[in-house]
Amino acid sequence: MSQTKFKPVEEQLAYLKKGAAEIIPEGDLKAKLENSLNTGVPLRAYLGVDPTAPDIHLGHTVVLRKLKHFQDLGHTAIFLIGDFSAMIGDPTGQSETRPPLTREQVDVNARTYLAQVSKLLDLQKTEVRYNSEWLDKLSSYDVVRLAGHYRLARMLEREDFRSRLENNQPISVHELLYPLLTAYDAVVLKSDVEIGATEQKFNLLVHRDIQREYGVPSEVALTMPILVGLDGQRKMSKSLGNYIGIAESPTDIFGKLMSISDALMWTYYDLVTDRTPEEIAALKKEVASGTAHPMDVKMRLAEEVIAGFHGEEAARKAADNFQRVFRDRQAPAEAEVQRISRGPAKKLAALLADLKLASSKNEAGRLIEQGGVEIDGVRVQDPRKDMDLSKATEFLLRVGKKKFLRIIVE
Repeated sequence: MSQTKFKPVEEQLAYLKKGAAEIIPEGDLKAKLENSLNTGVPLRAYLGVDPTAPDIHLGHTVVLRKLKHFQDLGHTAIFLIGDFSAMIGDPTGQSETRPPLTREQVDVNARTYLAQVSKLLDLQKTEVRYNSEWLDKLSSYDVVRLAGHYRLARMLEREDFRSRLENNQPISVHELLYPLLTAYDAVVLKSDVEIGATEQKFNLLVHRDIQREYGVPSEVALTMPILVGLDGQRKMSKSLGNYIGIAESPTDIFGKLMSISDALMWTYYDLVTDRTPEEIAALKKEVASGTAHPMDVKMRLAEEVIAGFHGEEAARKAADNFQRVFRDRQAPAEAEVQRISRGPAKKLAALLADLKLASSKNEAGRLIEQGGVEIDGVRVQDPRKDMDLSKATEFLLRVGKKKFLRIIVE
């Protein structure tokens, strides 16, 4: 294998450190990269994911993208699907025992994950593994022997276990086994690096210890920050409604990304794009000096994110649509069409309520009075405006900032 395959170590380190919370220990990663450069043998970097839900949002892609960075640099990317461990349930961040999933649920979620992960990783070059390959085959003796390599006192140092003990909340014995069984993944994979979110730090450190116990060189633990959601305050989460699903339409993803604050934009550049630290620093300098407008730089961010999931053409169309609707105040190229039958005149507020553009006539009236409604690009502020529906006609309604409806009376 050619030794010119890999970039210089310092260049690789800079790229791999981008956005990282911790590298434990960083000196070991540098040494592993140097050895890889000298021998021409790629590092084995892995990310383990338990398919506990069917869909992936942008927050999940932070660790995935870091695995992609190893792949970009010519190293072996291992995507481990925790089909066995998902049926146990990782207690991390849980205040109580989580019900285990069935094999059928896990299998369905795993298929969806792979389809979505393929938008980021080159699956042709990715080692995709399932930990049921080896965990299903462990005997009772093997599991007891594995448990014998770790001390209970160390396990109870873990923050969520400790707080549950203090609050008299139950901890099941199988939960104590979770980090040990996933550590066995690292033993089998002979991984050089494992990637995880900051909340997975305890597990990753256990994995390093267990590798040593089994005579395997300890991996480097690389943790990534939790992505802050659209509200700018809390972890991105579907349950909090502050998320961006990677399977959402390009238009929706674009609009959501444009809603984040200018300050948060830089975190997103760090964590959900492949831009180098130098490129991001140059963009920051442009904004600070006034040579680039923050909105333009944010639009570039949105285009880059969408291009990764939906392709460059879809990203360009979403950008054009945003420009037309929100910056040039024009209608989207493909506004939703609503056909209604001819009939007597109707007050504008009543029409909006009938079309489900407002929850009630009163709510529609408030929207209109606040200047949130336009007809064919002209703002209307009289809720009692009569809409003539007696003859065939067509007009464009805008309600709020984002909702456009082309009305065809026939």
